[in-house]
Amino acid sequence: MSSDLRSDPPDASRDGLHSDLYRDVTGFAHDTPGWVHSLAEYGTEGGLLVLAALLAAACWRVRRAEPGILARALLGGAAVAAAYGVSEAVKLVVRQERPCRAVAGAPAPIAPCPEPGDWSFPSNHATIAAATAVAVVLVWRAAAWLVLPLAVLTAFSRVFLGVHYPHDVVAGALLGAAAVLLVTRSAAGPATALTDRVRARLGRARPAS
Repeated sequence: MSSDLRSDPPDASRDGLHSDLYRDVTGFAHDTPGWVHSLAEYGTEGGLLVLAALLAAACWRVRRAEPGILARALLGGAAVAAAYGVSEAVKLVVRQERPCRAVAGAPAPIAPCPEPGDWSFPSNHATIAAATAVAVVLVWRAAAWLVLPLAVLTAFSRVFLGVHYPHDVVAGALLGAAAVLLVTRSAAGPATALTDRVRARLGRARPAS
């Protein structure tokens, strides 16, 4: 779990505002109680699971809604997967080292530092969390009070645990939100028409009661 040891990466030349913010957050993290560290470690993955469950619940709620609403819910789920794919592609292009290896004088990360080659920018967790939260809000606005703070906490936990820079999670969140808004708006027409046709065929296929 937490440690008072400080990392000593080989390259201190990349210091700047983001490195300073990373040091500030990880320093703050080490000043918090051990149970907060445990909560952050479990919550960084658990938050994504809760958000995924809420998106599934949102889709289920609108299963009998008008075709446009149902199509938006289904597109939201597809957009989350697309956002994750884009974030992985960006990682391979940018190839930014994890701050737990690159930032001089920073506290050792609370979570294990990912293996070399598991790049930092952008944060997949932040991308998925923001995308899922936005997808939920688009079809279940009453859940915004829950999903939006949960997405923020999930994203922040990545810096708190010491495995991402602040700009990694900001970029990931923007990417996730933008992907969902772009997909749900650009594909709304065809998806609505397809949903309407599928419903009509399923309705005709049902035996008379």
